[in-house]
Amino acid sequence: MGISALFKRNKEDKFVSLLLRQCEATVEGVKILETGLTRPHATLEQMRAKEYEADEFRRIIIDELHNTFITPFDREDIFNLSLHIDEMIDYALTTLEEMDLLKVDSDDYLKTMVSLVRQEAEELTMAMHRLSANPRVAGDHARRAKKLESEVDHLYRVAVADLFTKPKDFKELMAMHRRREVYRHVSNMSDRADAAANVFGMVVMKLT
Repeated sequence: MGISALFKRNKEDKFVSLLLRQCEATVEGVKILETGLTRPHATLEQMRAKEYEADEFRRIIIDELHNTFITPFDREDIFNLSLHIDEMIDYALTTLEEMDLLKVDSDDYLKTMVSLVRQEAEELTMAMHRLSANPRVAGDHARRAKKLESEVDHLYRVAVADLFTKPKDFKELMAMHRRREVYRHVSNMSDRADAAANVFGMVVMKLT
């Protein structure tokens, strides 16, 4: 291996490794949300610590982009991929915080939507694993994440429609709006996974 190829590979390993660790921290964060749906207050500190850990990877990636001339793929794609993954765990934390603050209990819709988002995060992590050596396989994982996002979007609409059939008085109406807000955070988290999958798609197209 020539010196220039070795130098490029070292840079590639650095960015791919950081993005992968950010993806893995996000999967762990969504898992914390998944287990914390029934006890949000007791899980908040664990979630905040995981969100801080994931944010640290994002901060390092941005700093490395400022300090690095050669990157394994477009700098803008690295930045946006990290951004969308970061937004996922931000929404996971917001979901848990507002469930605790607004006293919203878990339900079957929330459990299913969060489970699907966790699968999205896992597919994005697999895409990151495969990106360097098998970019087309990475593209397959990104497409699976997009398919899961469609399922979340459909379930979100069903859940909101169901909510509007329930209020019988002002108190129940306010409870409905609080629950809808929590649903919306999970839907937004899924949308960020879809945005990350779109970036993967662009990267794969450029690499193959």
